[in-house]
Amino acid sequence: MHVGIILDGNRRYAKKLGKSQLEGHKKGAEIVEELFNWCLDLDIKELTLYCFSTENFNRSKKEVNFLMQLFEKEFQRLLKDYRITENKIKLRFIGDKERLNKKLQQLIKKLEEKTKNYNNFIVNFAIAYSGKQEILSAIKKLVKEKKKINEKNFEDCLWLKESPDFIIRTSGERRTSNFLPWQSAYSEWIFLDKMWPEMTKQDLAKAIREFNKRERRFGK
Repeated sequence: MHVGIILDGNRRYAKKLGKSQLEGHKKGAEIVEELFNWCLDLDIKELTLYCFSTENFNRSKKEVNFLMQLFEKEFQRLLKDYRITENKIKLRFIGDKERLNKKLQQLIKKLEEKTKNYNNFIVNFAIAYSGKQEILSAIKKLVKEKKKINEKNFEDCLWLKESPDFIIRTSGERRTSNFLPWQSAYSEWIFLDKMWPEMTKQDLAKAIREFNKRERRFGK
């Protein structure tokens, strides 16, 4: 099972508690760390997380810088996380990575290299990601390589080849926000009213049960 999650609501969670937006992001990162264990326990084989969009670069310089530092801290932690090796977790990063600072780019390369031969559980981090840009990038690659334009060749040029079975969006918002527009063509969507830092393992298990009850027609 492949699950996508739009990690939404960190700032509103912090506001609700009377804390700074930065505290909301820190709490959100803590839940991502727990999420790995939830997925392993619930036998999820692939996870794609919408962590930071290209539009998020338009936020205040203070917030963007804090998020970049938070990513660095969390990726450094993943390099030493025993769960990665013990559970053969492959880590991949999709997005316009050249927009990230050099240190982040180096950390990403290290994590992808370290885990490239693992395949028990795959985690895709969408960072500096835009679904529209992914599609444009794939078209440019097809034209540059002079390949025939068809569905298979197009999908081979995407940053992410696999399609989620279902996608969860937290925070109560009912929109897709430029997340995997091609890959999610037939994904089921589940919208949670909880903010991302409030999500629990029980919420994830409930979403899986709801997905399993749905009849997927794939346009038929």
